[in-house]
Amino acid sequence: MDTKLKRWTQLGLGAAFATSALAACGGETAPTETAAPEAAAPETVADAPDMTDPAPAASAGEGEGEGGEGEGGVAVSAAASNPVVYMSALAITEAHIIAARDAFAAGETEAASEMFAHPVSEVLADMGPVFEQRGVESFSQLLLDASGAIFDGEDEAQINARADEILAAIAAAGEKAPDDGSSQATIAAGVAADQIERATDMYRTAAGTDRYEPYLDGYGFFKAGEAAFLASEAAIDAENSDTAGAIRAALGLLDGAYPTALRPAMLDADQSALTVAASEVVLAVQN
Repeated sequence: MDTKLKRWTQLGLGAAFATSALAACGGETAPTETAAPEAAAPETVADAPDMTDPAPAASAGEGEGEGGEGEGGVAVSAAASNPVVYMSALAITEAHIIAARDAFAAGETEAASEMFAHPVSEVLADMGPVFEQRGVESFSQLLLDASGAIFDGEDEAQINARADEILAAIAAAGEKAPDDGSSQATIAAGVAADQIERATDMYRTAAGTDRYEPYLDGYGFFKAGEAAFLASEAAIDAENSDTAGAIRAALGLLDGAYPTALRPAMLDADQSALTVAASEVVLAVQN
């Protein structure tokens, strides 16, 4: 357990997760009712690695400027009533889980561990009151357990099973999204737009550094946006074919920018084309 906490500390996450991890592992010094990691995480964000997600996309940022914006760039104050914002917060978490799973499969174990753990302080802590209001049981511990399982030497099949469990919890949380009268197609398109814009922003960040994490973040956002679109593609197409077409075009470009979870030797995708495509998606969704 000491080794696990040391590694979390090296990732900039140790202080935030120590209490929860000790409790989960039967540590005698941590009572089971000790404050969950959500309570401690905001105090440690400044110490975490520089992997801050970009600002929220226009499609999901209603309420921005009203206060309550979370570390993941989510307008938390709007999430309780706006299903696009609520589902976008879940999509950010999903993006990290996809990135963690695929990075682990590619042999990037440290990055995978960090990706599993990061949404706990980045998104879930801020969304905690909203989840409680919506009757969503906390699933933060699943993410921490998956992160720790990598340190414990679990194999790909075991890590994939943990990822599937987390994704199922995210899907269950999505079933309790607020209802403001928006259609499922509108919500899915808004979430896809949010993730597309995030993936585009992260590609620009990744191209300006040799660090792996910004690329992996962007890869996850791309995959989460793609998943949101594909799950409701027919409905989006039927409701607004122009929006569907814009999303397909942007996802096609992002597929070339993020071919795998491993960072390519050269990040040479056309950033201008990516930016234009993402902007067209946001405009289509807003209209």
